[in-house]
Amino acid sequence: MTRERLLAQVGSTILRLLLSTIRVRIEDRPGMLAGAVSGPVLICFWHNRILGITAAFDRHYPKRNRVGVTVLTSPSKDGEILAQFVAAFGMESVRGSSSRRGSRALLELVRLVRAGRDIAITPDGPRGPRYSLGPGVIQLAQTTGAQILPVHASFSRSWRMKTWDGFIIPLPFSEISVTIGNPMIVPTDLDEPGFEAARKNLEDLLKNGAD
Repeated sequence: MTRERLLAQVGSTILRLLLSTIRVRIEDRPGMLAGAVSGPVLICFWHNRILGITAAFDRHYPKRNRVGVTVLTSPSKDGEILAQFVAAFGMESVRGSSSRRGSRALLELVRLVRAGRDIAITPDGPRGPRYSLGPGVIQLAQTTGAQILPVHASFSRSWRMKTWDGFIIPLPFSEISVTIGNPMIVPTDLDEPGFEAARKNLEDLLKNGAD
């Protein structure tokens, strides 16, 4: 067993114990969890909210009505840990980032979206800057026609790691509030200013309420 797999297995076991003590509230504006949003979607949230989103989707993701979730992770060792971690929660992963294997990862994500899979993307990962949205999610939506769902998580009590993103770990017996925003559709024929406007709009939506 690799070091990354061992860390992921230990981490996922500890996390399941932690999450069993936590209350999760969800505001699902488009009704995605109830099946009101058809077709594959791009679930978009900030990197430091990974644990909050994982907790919500592990409990409430409608597995009977959706094909499944694939997470974009970095090709680094940290990305390998995350890939093994999400696998423990029943999710698949694609390795890539804006700086390494980006084009190959985008092609693989396009294939998966067209096969019906939902894609989870942290657009400021894997190394930031924090709350800065890269172009990848807009490119993927433009290429596939998949709707983007901006998702936000807030924590009643938490601990922040001293990392580039201020990674958030909820404290035991706390509450996580998750908001699934209304879908964003990216036209396929955007010019450069239109593309930047779409990117900035999504960035602003995700920044709203982020601390």
